[in-house]
Amino acid sequence: MIKSVQEKYSEKLRSAAEVARMIKSGDKLFFAEFILHPESFDEALADRARELNSVTIDGLCLAKKPKFTDADPERQHFIYNTWHFSGSDRKLYNQGICSYIPLTYHQGPRIIRKYREYDYVIVTARPMDERGYFNFGLCNSITSAAITKAKAVIVEVNEKIPHCLGGNQESVHISRVDYIIEGKNPAILEVPPRESNKEDIQIAQHIMKEIENGSCLQLGIGGLPNAIGAMIAQSDLKDLGIHTEMLIDSMIDLYNGGIITGNMKTLDRFKMVYTFAMGTRKLYDFLHNNPACASYPVNYTNDPRVMSMNSKIVAINNAIEVDLFSQVCSESAGTTQISGTGGQFDFIFGAFNSRGGKGIIALNSTFTDKSGKVHSRIVPTLQPGSIVTIPRSCVQYVATEYGIVQLKGKSTWERAKALIGIAHPMFQDELAKQAREMKIWLE
Repeated sequence: MIKSVQEKYSEKLRSAAEVARMIKSGDKLFFAEFILHPESFDEALADRARELNSVTIDGLCLAKKPKFTDADPERQHFIYNTWHFSGSDRKLYNQGICSYIPLTYHQGPRIIRKYREYDYVIVTARPMDERGYFNFGLCNSITSAAITKAKAVIVEVNEKIPHCLGGNQESVHISRVDYIIEGKNPAILEVPPRESNKEDIQIAQHIMKEIENGSCLQLGIGGLPNAIGAMIAQSDLKDLGIHTEMLIDSMIDLYNGGIITGNMKTLDRFKMVYTFAMGTRKLYDFLHNNPACASYPVNYTNDPRVMSMNSKIVAINNAIEVDLFSQVCSESAGTTQISGTGGQFDFIFGAFNSRGGKGIIALNSTFTDKSGKVHSRIVPTLQPGSIVTIPRSCVQYVATEYGIVQLKGKSTWERAKALIGIAHPMFQDELAKQAREMKIWLE
């Protein structure tokens, strides 16, 4: 007799405590991504901390500090790794509780399938639909790949997650699920748009000159993308498209305003393509059952070969430092890990391969340290130990509040001269002196 999906659901339903008791010392776990935190399971696992040893847990930019780290502040029971640092991950890293797994984002699913093994994969999803599917909602990314490597799949349901259409692999069928937890249904974490400062607005004004009708945008999080979104809303631009890793609030405003249509896209025409979304309730409500949006795994959204099938990709990403050789560091301050490579390399590389595409690295020209001293973000060489996120051979555009320069095809001295030209004026003479001493300034 064939069982209905509801009968299968009932058979697989467990409490969070029951599932947590299945975990053994030495097990390897994968947690849900970004803002979709499996809170009930996390709490139940934390309660078992002193009974377990060497349980490895992989996460991806968990927006909320996991309870199991509170239960194990000396990392004696759980080994927590993440593929990209969130703010809470960064604090845990500074406490010696979290490690970083280097990742070029589009390769994540392939890396998992080739090199990672999981005893349990715990994902947060919407309640099962009438056909037996659990929708991942706001985070697709590497979840579907992790499921393929799991000995057991656990779904913690949360009815407050929006139903996000694919794309593909945006759901998992109950036939592939081993246990179901009916969780606490916490409200989905909201990430309000960051206010744009004066420098963000000035940088955005330079970048706006590079955006054309029919451009296909990739934007991240922060004050600069919000400034660009506001300027696009006030512009005469039309028929813009979206192919991005992260969907944000400002994109919704542009879609509702008729500026984003996707009409000029070659791939996924008329669709706003993304792999995860973070923002406010406005964004989450917009995504719910909306066929204008398509959720894909990250090995689709971030694959340079895939994205470059669209013309006029404009990818805009932030950096921490750029040196006079045009190497870009976007993820560490010296040896201190700040975030991760993420999808920056993917989109800078892919945008250049797009017909008419532009990969733009944006950064404020200076920063002020805790003592009040001002430093240049354009430097002779990167700080010792800094991670090169984008090698100089792949850098195309760099923008600060003092201008935007295109570096492809330019010699080392032409690059140094161009970068000094967009550094803060108070540092330009010293940078030119350093460039001469390093023999990369020939004037």
